[in-house]
Amino acid sequence: MWQRAKTEIAESILSKISLEREVDDEELKGLICDEIISYAAKRPLSLADRKRLEREIFNSLRKLDILQELLEDDEIAEIMINGPDDIYIEKRGRLTKLPYGFSSEEKLSDVIQQIVAETNKAVNESVPIADTRLSDGSRVNIVLSPIAIDHPIMSIRRFPKDMITMDKLIAYGSLDDEVADFLKKLVEARYNIFLSGGTSSGKTTFLGALTEFIPRDERVITIEDAAELRIMGIENLVRLEARSANFEGKLAVTIRDLIKTSLRLRPDRIIVGECRGEEALEVLQACNTGHDGSLSTGHGNSNRDMLSRLETMVLMGMDLPINAIRQQIASGIDIFIHLGRLRDKSRKLLEISEVIGMKDGEIELRSIYSYRQGDGKWVKENELFHTTKLALAGLE
Repeated sequence: MWQRAKTEIAESILSKISLEREVDDEELKGLICDEIISYAAKRPLSLADRKRLEREIFNSLRKLDILQELLEDDEIAEIMINGPDDIYIEKRGRLTKLPYGFSSEEKLSDVIQQIVAETNKAVNESVPIADTRLSDGSRVNIVLSPIAIDHPIMSIRRFPKDMITMDKLIAYGSLDDEVADFLKKLVEARYNIFLSGGTSSGKTTFLGALTEFIPRDERVITIEDAAELRIMGIENLVRLEARSANFEGKLAVTIRDLIKTSLRLRPDRIIVGECRGEEALEVLQACNTGHDGSLSTGHGNSNRDMLSRLETMVLMGMDLPINAIRQQIASGIDIFIHLGRLRDKSRKLLEISEVIGMKDGEIELRSIYSYRQGDGKWVKENELFHTTKLALAGLE
């Protein structure tokens, strides 16, 4: 009944809008209000229902339909759309299925096209997978037919509107003051740092918080698939975003291309939002060619596991001897940080490890700090072994 009312009123409004001129938001709201009054004269509506109809119809005609209210709810961390009437949200760490959905699959498809158009991307049967973002930085992944068998699929990863600073992470219990102070010294001294963690472990958020320790007079270049990093207080900032191939399979600009380009832009630091594949080789080469203080992230179950993942990603781009790859990792990356999401849904820094070097053909890692769940505390396991950069920066 409710959906029928929305559809009837919306169709009536569309029939009265002239295609020859632009209708601004205020005029459209006036038309919606008039139509709702006319509709209510035939079918009684409460004041609350009128307000709700006005809001939902406006969102349907001018914004992102039912997604709009979800995106305005700051407590929703993720929106998962498995079809027009099969929608889940993550709120306060819990998954919930919505009792409503889009009016039709066509409406869902229209919203998808509206989203990708905002970033000049395309998604269709020829290019059925797309990664993009919303204007607020939310990460969007879309899968269409024939890859998605039943319905168009879309997931939206939300990020807090307010900047997540290191102080906030400390307040949330993600790390303590001692660990934060140690990380501050590492960033200021230009250690190359790689963050690892599983999905939704907070890698991007933590990476953004680390950037507040970068000296303000440095030139920083960020490279991402979909721009979502929030960099704090850096004036000399260049943000680069990859581009997918068009429907002909051409005009792609990859992360590898952007890293190569960034080296010619005189960066003090390079920040790669996430390593997923062959671009790992360029990241290591950048770290090994004088771009100290670079930062990146990747999916891994531990710091040790991240080493294996990096080896695999490098091999995706070039057939190199394993020993040569390990030498590149050992000389290019100084610190590995592992993040995790615990059973209570909290996100924690679980371990900070230092790369000591190579021994018997293996990369040697040594834990500096680790989180002990039983005590709920971070324990210092060892002192930092390589302190040359700290000494040069006067931070030893």
